[in-house]
Amino acid sequence: MPQAAFSLIVIPCFNEEKSITLKEYSSFLDTFGSTMICFVNDGSTDNTLGVLNSIREKHPTQVHIVSMMKNSGKAEAVRTGINYCNQNFNHHFIGYLDADLATTLEEFMDLTHYLKDEIVFSFGSRIRKIGSVIERENSRFLIGRVIATFISQVLDLKVYDTQCGCKVFTKEVSEDLFKKEFISRWLFDVEIFFRTIVLFGREKAIRKMYEVPLKSWIEKGDSKVKPTYFFKLWIDLYQISKKYKNNAKQYL
Repeated sequence: MPQAAFSLIVIPCFNEEKSITLKEYSSFLDTFGSTMICFVNDGSTDNTLGVLNSIREKHPTQVHIVSMMKNSGKAEAVRTGINYCNQNFNHHFIGYLDADLATTLEEFMDLTHYLKDEIVFSFGSRIRKIGSVIERENSRFLIGRVIATFISQVLDLKVYDTQCGCKVFTKEVSEDLFKKEFISRWLFDVEIFFRTIVLFGREKAIRKMYEVPLKSWIEKGDSKVKPTYFFKLWIDLYQISKKYKNNAKQYL
């Protein structure tokens, strides 16, 4: 019988040896006893696996590790983790978070509170407003706003931040959204929105999603996305938009 957990957090890891803090994860797991974390070691070449094993040794019933033989990118790491969890555990909610905890584990849990009534997909949004702590280099913030605005127009959705790495789903909807491989290694968040629209229809999909301004998001270290990807990003976005709009059903 699958092991029971109220919520499950998938965390993709590629060479995260220096950014994973045992104290933060351990404190969270001690507080949220019914929550499990599934780390996906995405072909790391440093001691990431050793760090993950040390967390699992301290919390053997709450921590699980999936290791991929080679680096496949964040999209496939997240998809692999979510499918593994859906096949092996009995949980209500599942989602993903970045290993450096730019968004805290506690804030991830806050997002689960919005998954009720019609809402099946909630996601964090890095909105700079009074009362929030959003720390990000101004250059990255400005570039991110340009990209986010363009993505919103492509999706034809009034969404502020599609790319924040904190998203939560009901188990049932995650089984549909993560069934097939994604087109892009890094823009898979955009594909998730497209897949939600395809699954429910545009008007109903809008009622199924909820964007939550984060209380805190603190940029940590260098991005795994190379600066040169900025130029390829537009090609990926064009390909995603074209394929989902022309052959939408085949991507579910």
